[in-house]
Order: sequence, then C-alpha cells, then structure tokens
Amino acid sequence: MSLPSDHTPLTERIEELLAADGPLPIVAAGHPVLRRPSAPYDGQLGPALLERFIAALRTTMHAAPGVGLAAPQVGVPLRIAVVEDPATVPEEVAAARDRAPLPFRVLVNPSYEAAGPGLAPFYEGCLSVPGYQAVVARHARVRLRGQDERGRALDEEVSGWPARIVQHETDHLDGTLYLDRAEPRSLAVNEAVATLWAQPTPETAAKALGFELP
Repeated sequence: MSLPSDHTPLTERIEELLAADGPLPIVAAGHPVLRRPSAPYDGQLGPALLERFIAALRTTMHAAPGVGLAAPQVGVPLRIAVVEDPATVPEEVAAARDRAPLPFRVLVNPSYEAAGPGLAPFYEGCLSVPGYQAVVARHARVRLRGQDERGRALDEEVSGWPARIVQHETDHLDGTLYLDRAEPRSLAVNEAVATLWAQPTPETAAKALGFELP
C-alpha cells in the first residue's frame, strides 16, 4: 500500500486519495502518521473538499467495517474523525457494555476529559491494528468538546460505548493507539476473542490470562 508523500501539499494529497473512489487505504500501525499529533482543522480543505473527504471517511469506516475512523488512519494529519455505531449486538452485551446506537457524526478538533471517576474495561480493537484486540479501561463518561463539520461548537457529556468510541478516535488525533492504554496480558487475536472471550464483560479473560481489572 502506498500513500501520498508527506511533502505533498495537504489538499493535493487528499485529492489523490479521493481520486480512486471507494474506500480509502487504511494506514497500519508502524506508520509515523499514527504517532504524531494531528494539526487542528481551521479550514485548510475548503467546504467542498471537506465534504468529500468526510464522505470518503464514512465510506471507508463502513467498508472496514468499524464504528469510527480518524483522518490519520488514512494518512491525513488533521484533527477530524467520524463515528457511527448501529450497536447491532445481543441485548445482554448491549446492557453490560452500555452500548446504545450512535448516529453518524463528525468530530472536528475534538478533546475529552473524564466526567466522573468510573472506568469501564472491555475488549477493544482498531482498524489500524488489524487482527488483534485487548482490554482497555476507559472513562465511563467523558465531556466532549470540539466542533462539527459546519463549525458548530460541541460541548456535551457522552457515556457508555459511545464514550469509548469518542476516546479511541480522539486518541488517534493525539498520536495514541489503543494498545498504549491496554492491559498487555489481555492481548488476543480476533479468533481467540470470538471463541474464548466473547462474554459481555472481560472478567473471565482476566482470571484466565492473569490480569487485573479496575
């Protein structure tokens, strides 16, 4: 997989990505763009190009499939992410993980902070780290600030699985991967998670693999 050079002007790089139509190539762990803080978005793309780029991010997220995608994951170092989760999981899982449907939305220049002391540990994966999952204890509730794609201010509290998604995607914009926050002993290939650790909560995995939960 090749990506536009870092020396190519940003708008040109994005136009090159969009020229192929369809889903964009997702950058895998090891690429420097995933380890650098992204630049704040302040109109670099212009309204029309921004709209096309957001549409491409959404297409790529759906095709992967995933519930969130940050611009650095397609090689674009801007503080833009898209999120969407239909939450098509069994009721028992949805209840245990506080996983409610999250309508499609765009996060521009997002930041978050804890909105309470609670931590929620669950298995989590990433499109840029294909094939693996690990338990990450994330804030159960966060205050999300930023803007939407039209520049309207965001300042709200988000809880449950949507809060996890917001934290995961915002971390990408700061050069942080979920593995940086994960319990190392919980790391498992997708097949192992599906066959051994598909319980609604990770208590069984913690006991078997020898790690502690908060």
